Amino acid sequence: MPALACCVDAAPAPPGYALAGDISLLPPVTFTGALPLATTTDDADTNTSHWTPSMSSTLYRIDGWGAPYFAVNTAGNISVMPHGLGTLPHQEIDLLKIVKKASDPKHFGGLGLQLPLIVRFPDVLKNRLESLQSAFEFAIQEQGYDGHYQGVYPVKCNQDRFVVEDIVKFGSPFRFGLEAGSKPELLLAMSCLCKGNQEALLVCNGFKDREYISLAIVARKLALNTVIVLEQEEELDLVIEISKKLCIRPVIGLRAKLRTKHSGHFGSTSGEKGKFGLNTTQVLRVVKKLENLGMLDCLQLLHFHIGSQIPTTALLADGVGEAAQIYCELVRLGAQMRVIDIGGGLGIDYDGTKSCDSDISVGYSLEEYAAAVVSAVQFVCDRRSVKHPVICSESGRAIVSHHSVLIFEAIGASSYGAPTLSTIGLQHLVEGLSDEARADYQSLSAATMVGDYENCVLYMEQLKQRCVEQFKQGTLGMEQLASVDGLCELVSSAIGAKDPVRTYHVNLSVFTSIPDFWGIDQMFPIVPVHRLDEKPTSKGILSDLTCDSDGKIDRFIGGESSLPLHELEGNDGGYYLGMFLGGAYEEALGGLHNLFGGPSVVRVMQRDGPHGFAVTRAVPGPSSGDVLRVMQHEPELMFETLKHRAQEFAADENGHDDDEDVDEKSMMNAAALAARLAFSFDNMPYLVASSSCALNAMENNAFYYCSSDEFSEVVTDSTCA
Repeated sequence: MPALACCVDAAPAPPGYALAGDISLLPPVTFTGALPLATTTDDADTNTSHWTPSMSSTLYRIDGWGAPYFAVNTAGNISVMPHGLGTLPHQEIDLLKIVKKASDPKHFGGLGLQLPLIVRFPDVLKNRLESLQSAFEFAIQEQGYDGHYQGVYPVKCNQDRFVVEDIVKFGSPFRFGLEAGSKPELLLAMSCLCKGNQEALLVCNGFKDREYISLAIVARKLALNTVIVLEQEEELDLVIEISKKLCIRPVIGLRAKLRTKHSGHFGSTSGEKGKFGLNTTQVLRVVKKLENLGMLDCLQLLHFHIGSQIPTTALLADGVGEAAQIYCELVRLGAQMRVIDIGGGLGIDYDGTKSCDSDISVGYSLEEYAAAVVSAVQFVCDRRSVKHPVICSESGRAIVSHHSVLIFEAIGASSYGAPTLSTIGLQHLVEGLSDEARADYQSLSAATMVGDYENCVLYMEQLKQRCVEQFKQGTLGMEQLASVDGLCELVSSAIGAKDPVRTYHVNLSVFTSIPDFWGIDQMFPIVPVHRLDEKPTSKGILSDLTCDSDGKIDRFIGGESSLPLHELEGNDGGYYLGMFLGGAYEEALGGLHNLFGGPSVVRVMQRDGPHGFAVTRAVPGPSSGDVLRVMQHEPELMFETLKHRAQEFAADENGHDDDEDVDEKSMMNAAALAARLAFSFDNMPYLVASSSCALNAMENNAFYYCSSDEFSEVVTDSTCA
């Protein structure tokens, strides 16, 4: 039988099996030396001593998708510029310092929050609003447009109370309003706008029933600038009926189905077959009905939607131009039109490529977007001699995406250490092979002698498959099957066919925190938030905590199937990753897969001082009890049931002995069990990092108790039998 040798050095392989330096596999007695397979290592590739933060910025494309809010600082950490281009050097915020402040125990000066963690930056939110407003104001002034811009935020993007309240507060100077698409959203919008600008629009979209329309008309009675947008023709009858009963004259808008749409993923929401809106015939019927009732003056707004993430300004201008024609026609028909609502669609650049051909990028800036809209509306209105309308947009993704960062921790990574395989083990394997498997082994050996890498892979796979079949038939033992895996692993490594991608296990639920990745293949920038002054030496995919094979992230911006990552540094040093540009939709869409709840949340404002920031609000993530309650379970009753069982268990364990010492011991055991159960109900479902108290307690065969503030109190008086 010919020899089988695999060597990573160019020198001839020594006899026998070795793991240090050379790798050779020579079955005993009958085998002689063989031509080794050589691979070389590029010293420049492994040299990490000259790695710089700017190299990491280039590697992860941070300058592309992160500007002007995120960069890499000289310490190798992600730096946040809360005021965008207006951020002064001393105002930059080190993201790692925020993570440490939030997650460190309270007795170390931290907030004691458990990861995963959402970090919100209201300053970034304010800057996004101001940037959008400035872009339109500049375009209006530059082009001599007679109307003004007045945006609304669609609360469906992120309904968090403080996000919506911040937008109303920051947008008040320029009449920024809200858009609602359901009854709960309408209620929160009404409440928030009571503190906003009186001229701010409250745009009511979505399917509507009698209660929804009644709420919207009541909002108008409360002096809120409310517009009921007809998504379906049938809604008009309810608007007319309820407004007459309440004696309130409504302001009505209608959503038109445009012919213009884009071909990307998000373009499917628009066009003639879109979910919402009225076609040309329906628009004319609405106009006729309002005219017959003497209510045509109530029709004042035209709304349309081309689709999210509009890729080019050419497509944008085409759609806006079509809508402007409809607007002018409505004016011609007698409607008292005053607002054209261009809907959503203002895209953001998730991968930093500025590409017009990607669903995760856009080929324009805020200024170019605004200029295209203003120009298209102005051109049509001037040609039709129609007064320039107020321009409204429902930009959500572009407003809130940048303001929050999801932080999570890698808790482990798969290891590809060389398998242990002895000469005796290899001999035992060969002796147990079937004739067909032995022939594959011989062919594999011959392929290695001539450096035929392609056939090496072929015969290696055949050998492995035949051995698996033998194992299923009971003619090959588990030890021999493991030897086959070890042999194939060594051969793969020697010929360069081994998959270099490792799996990093992260303390996260993809379904809860990044549902769009799983649901619609939406990609977000994911980057280590520290150690960016070190060269990443691994390639990895991310696997979450859920018991679902889809709970992984294996596609990344730039079309990559893996992410450059660093080696983990042991139990004491956390490895923190950040998902960026996820402030829109992800929180609202997340579910409770495996009953993992949402992350902890902190709000961080830029402040002058030694750290450059202040945490203005900190909220721990939902506990196990909280998420159980959402699914109709009753944690309090569940705890009482388990506590009662713990008391029974402690009594039974001691045989109902009347000895006072034994009874006291039983009570302590029961109390310790109950305390541990209570902690489990009160703690977040995610893994607890660095829970040394729990580990120490278990090593001492003791129950432990951890308060909601810190994990330091350990019950050591009771022992397990």
